[in-house]
Amino acid sequence: MKTSIRPPAVAGRFYAATAGRLEKELEELFRQSEPRRCDNVRAVISPHAGYIFSGSVAASAFNQVDSEEKYERIFVIGSSHHVHFEGAAVYTEGDFRTPLGHVTVDVDCCRQLVSDYPGLFISDSLAHRDEHSIEVQLPFLQYVLKDNFTIVPIVIGTARADVCKRIAEVLAPFMRKENLFVISSDFSHYPQYKDAIKVDTATKDAILSNDSDVLLKTLESHDSRKIPGLATGLCGWTSVLTLLYMTTGNHSIQYTAIDYKNSGDTREYGEKDQVVGYWAIAVSEQEFSFTSEEQAMLLDMARKGVEAAVLGSKDSAFRDRQEYPKSLHRRCGAFVTLYQNKKLRGCIGRMTSDIPLYKLVREMAVAAALYDDRFYPVGKDDLKDLDIEITLLSPLMPVTDVKQIELGKHGILIEGRGRSGVFLPQVATETGWTLEEFLGHCSRDKAGLGWEGWKTARLYVFTGKILHGDAS
Repeated sequence: MKTSIRPPAVAGRFYAATAGRLEKELEELFRQSEPRRCDNVRAVISPHAGYIFSGSVAASAFNQVDSEEKYERIFVIGSSHHVHFEGAAVYTEGDFRTPLGHVTVDVDCCRQLVSDYPGLFISDSLAHRDEHSIEVQLPFLQYVLKDNFTIVPIVIGTARADVCKRIAEVLAPFMRKENLFVISSDFSHYPQYKDAIKVDTATKDAILSNDSDVLLKTLESHDSRKIPGLATGLCGWTSVLTLLYMTTGNHSIQYTAIDYKNSGDTREYGEKDQVVGYWAIAVSEQEFSFTSEEQAMLLDMARKGVEAAVLGSKDSAFRDRQEYPKSLHRRCGAFVTLYQNKKLRGCIGRMTSDIPLYKLVREMAVAAALYDDRFYPVGKDDLKDLDIEITLLSPLMPVTDVKQIELGKHGILIEGRGRSGVFLPQVATETGWTLEEFLGHCSRDKAGLGWEGWKTARLYVFTGKILHGDAS
């Protein structure tokens, strides 16, 4: 039950304190901002300083958000400026309020995070009470989306990269079309004007690489260079790092730099000797697709990998990594299914992957041929009539209502009590099962949780792109 409202803490200091003045302030900031350049935006990185300094850059970030989109929820993530704790604090007490009105908090989602991941996510209203990094983003959301959105406010209190990675692992399934992530961070603090531009450009380039290790090394480089006045290269680095941990290796994700200024560019207060930098960056998702040539390459790789493993010969399809197109370096889940005379002969895969797709497909093909303990290993005489099917998986999406599951379109992952079970999307089509049977068989036969175990387990859905390779 919602019990209290989190009132604005920095209205009148970071932005105007009355609705009329704030609306005019926002109108002017959006007039100064960069226009929309990106589609299919999944996240934006936006500054959180006083609007007079960073407001036009923030408006450039929010211009990338589709104002017509009805988001299921918006995760607003900022790094704590006031308190330190190991993990992330969500607000479970009620809604937020700004001079423009109430902002609805998805309290149920916040409480579920605390319940499912105790210690990593905590309910702590104190961490939110004076924190401005989340609050200053909300009027921009209200301006773009009106009152048609719900937030999950998260304050990150840790300074440990490994904890950020754990937070990212929990939040990653939520990064899908139905949701939006707003990452709150300023860039360099207190170097001279020209140094700020150099530092902020390097940090921006590291973020655009979509590689968490590159960002960490870049921030370490800033520290080691002892740049005069530089206190940090990225004040919300834990929030940005969490985002990068969610997207690193996903080649369908693209980071785009939208706008840059630092406080030295402000006409009224533009001192050049100690400045703070601000970037607006958009994160968009490209279409999950492969050309016919790329699909043929994956199927050939799977078949030649099986043949080499069975015959003990050299794998003629496996080449130097530089010879593969960028799409095959994508890190996504994949299953390889083998059929012999139209009957299942082996199926093994991974829901997610920390290796490139071209490696994963080969490894899963060999594993399906030799190590699926439901079948005898594939032999030399089996190769001639072996059909191969590759299912490339989209990111996992958590399910709150089983009515969201579309038979034939969605595969499912059921997790509970340390166990898990998976059905690929084509299972429902091949069996003709009802939704209840699809869930029940996966829960009982795959996860070992009993026929109705899915009702108290965690449910995820995913889609699959199926590639077919007939025996030749």
